[in-house]
Amino acid sequence: MTGVGKDRRLVAVFAAAITIGAGLVGVTVVAPTAHAATKYNVLFDDGHAETAGNADWIISTSMPDPLAQNTSPSVETDWTGALSSWGVALQKTGSYSLKTTTSALTYGTSASLDLSNFNEVVIDEPNTLFTAAEKTALMNFVKNGGGLFLISDHTGSDRNSDGYDSPAIINDLMTNNTVDSTDPFGFSVDLLNIASGTPKAISDSTNPVLNGSFGTVTGSDFYNGTTFTLTPADNSAVKGLLYRSGYSGNTGAFFVTSGFGSGKVAIWGDSSDVDDGTGQSGNTLYDGWNDTTATNAALALNATAWLAGASGSTSTASASASASASASTSASASASASASPTSTGSCASSQLLGNPGFETGSASPWTASTSSNIYSGTKEPARTGSYDAWLDGYGTTTTNTLSQSVTLPSGCSSYALSFYLHIDTAETTTSTAYDTLKVQLLNSSGTVLSTLATYSNLNAASGYTQRSFSLASYAGQTVTLKFTGAEDSVDQTSFVLDDTALNVG
Repeated sequence: MTGVGKDRRLVAVFAAAITIGAGLVGVTVVAPTAHAATKYNVLFDDGHAETAGNADWIISTSMPDPLAQNTSPSVETDWTGALSSWGVALQKTGSYSLKTTTSALTYGTSASLDLSNFNEVVIDEPNTLFTAAEKTALMNFVKNGGGLFLISDHTGSDRNSDGYDSPAIINDLMTNNTVDSTDPFGFSVDLLNIASGTPKAISDSTNPVLNGSFGTVTGSDFYNGTTFTLTPADNSAVKGLLYRSGYSGNTGAFFVTSGFGSGKVAIWGDSSDVDDGTGQSGNTLYDGWNDTTATNAALALNATAWLAGASGSTSTASASASASASASTSASASASASASPTSTGSCASSQLLGNPGFETGSASPWTASTSSNIYSGTKEPARTGSYDAWLDGYGTTTTNTLSQSVTLPSGCSSYALSFYLHIDTAETTTSTAYDTLKVQLLNSSGTVLSTLATYSNLNAASGYTQRSFSLASYAGQTVTLKFTGAEDSVDQTSFVLDDTALNVG
């Protein structure tokens, strides 16, 4: 976009005051609707043939509310469905509100089962394609702070004979949507059918999915499943947590987590691992949930908590929500996850920046130099969605600013700042930085604590590049995240920001 000028300017003094101290986040985060304390709303999908063939991927036959079948379930048979152990375990903590939808997925409507009313959606082995509108809804839900739990099965698992199986359907979601089709999560589903095996967890004692309040995850199983290929260059947040024997790094991942915008994503490579072996009559099922050679229950429940934003939070629930399939003390029951959450400290995993993708169409809670800094159009198109923050681009001496105040809790293991940056310029030099964008941290008095990076016309390139920084060394302090963009008197340089995030956990 060399030489592009604009009708509103933004130098990036991106002043995002981040209060890093114990306490609650002090900004309004664009995320799913807030809910009562210790209540996390989780939606299970049954609108995409999740019960076709031998599949029975539901928590209860009572929909949308499983409590209509039994208001106080204690064992998995109190609800009917191959995922009832999962649902009962969550219900018994007292910290979750569960619903099932059989309708098209929506985001931002007044419907009671609209994704905006939930912290997380679980989609276990979908067997029909998502519509274009559903894909937009899902991507925007995650982008704005929601949690997406996907479970795939092996290639060829087309249970309703419509020509599409879950690997193809999930890949289609990620590569054929209107929000971001450029490998948004940093992984793809491998078209494999792995008959057996015992994927093992990586060593990461601080990971909330592997070491959460529902137990420690050591391994899982293949009952005809698949794996995933990771592309960290497309999304640096992607991480494999369990791997097929003989694999590591970017290939052979069996359970993967990632982030997108303000939200989180997890995907698992076999639907039988969350199958509790019971369900509606006529289905051939497998009891992966209570398999004593694996820790599938702990993996499912920890991941649910992480995606919903419950990881690391203190729960007052005293119910011992055993994930076992019965009240017996059999070996399989003792191997199931204990669902009595415990505090892992003062840090609750969350994304702290409000309006992270500028999709409200205005700056707030950012403070911008002018309202025209938040831009929607073809001159400097957004990376995802419709809006971005366009700084500078005038070709005259200019300095613009953008800022936001945030509070970071102490006690977290990760403080990850990231944003996507696009730079285009009319400068022709290959050696002189005439126009610059500084990324700085300031204290509450405005004193610069650190210059995280400086970009310039020399960094111009097509497309967006994700930039990431750790703010861990500033935990317990009040700081300002400040982007300062400065242009000289000739030849424009535009600094365009999108999809910011400040993830702690």
